[in-house]
Amino acid sequence: MPSFWENLRFSGGNVDQPGQSYDENEGSENQDMVLYVSHPPPSAGSNFPAIIVVQEAWGVTRHIEKVCDRIAQEGYVAIAPALFHREHPNPKLGYGDADAPARNRYMGALKDDEIVDDINQVIKWTQSREFFRTNNLKVGIVGFCVGGRITYLAATSCQGLAAASMYYPGRSLLAFGDGPPLIDLTSQIKIPVMGNFGADDANPTPEDVAQIEAKFKEAGVTYDFKTYPGAGHGFNCDERESYNEAAATDALARTLGWFEKYIKN
Repeated sequence: MPSFWENLRFSGGNVDQPGQSYDENEGSENQDMVLYVSHPPPSAGSNFPAIIVVQEAWGVTRHIEKVCDRIAQEGYVAIAPALFHREHPNPKLGYGDADAPARNRYMGALKDDEIVDDINQVIKWTQSREFFRTNNLKVGIVGFCVGGRITYLAATSCQGLAAASMYYPGRSLLAFGDGPPLIDLTSQIKIPVMGNFGADDANPTPEDVAQIEAKFKEAGVTYDFKTYPGAGHGFNCDERESYNEAAATDALARTLGWFEKYIKN
């Protein structure tokens, strides 16, 4: 699929001002947020809804790029924002212990109110791209690991989304930064949400998933949750030891079907 990198500039950010530039290890608030964008070829047409693809804890890695490319094959513009941009412009971390300190630092700096702003900025961007004809078309969101949690958060707090699919959203019973625990925001969800979970996952555990589902039922959310036996955290990523091909294949089919129903129609 054709793809490119885009800098989404937040209002107030100016890379020419002193103190407003990145070095190798440090970021700056109110700076550009990098987006990986994959889209169908011109021969496929000119009007495409958008899917926001939310990264794992290791950034917009090649795996996340491949997820975008796969979704673009189905007739969407897929956009993956680099959500650690306040700490580093676009880190691509490995899955081993060597990059764990950086991962923990970037994860620890995430705040729910800033995440909501970031996703809202991406939604706004999808509605101002005449070339892709995403204007006035629906926007969906899918995320993995911490991206699954961010997808859950976005479903509660970001206007302009039409459907969501979250994969193993860890730390969903907690808040990032100040504010209420994410699970307590469930009543604010107004869109259909799919959930894909692993029975062997430790974050979220099956008990966590049961609590989340109870909140969804209580709030009257349209949802479809599935837990895969023998699958653990990160089962979708074919670059991790936890990869489970059968679970990943089924969850992708379910997610694409979800978006077919609620985004394309």
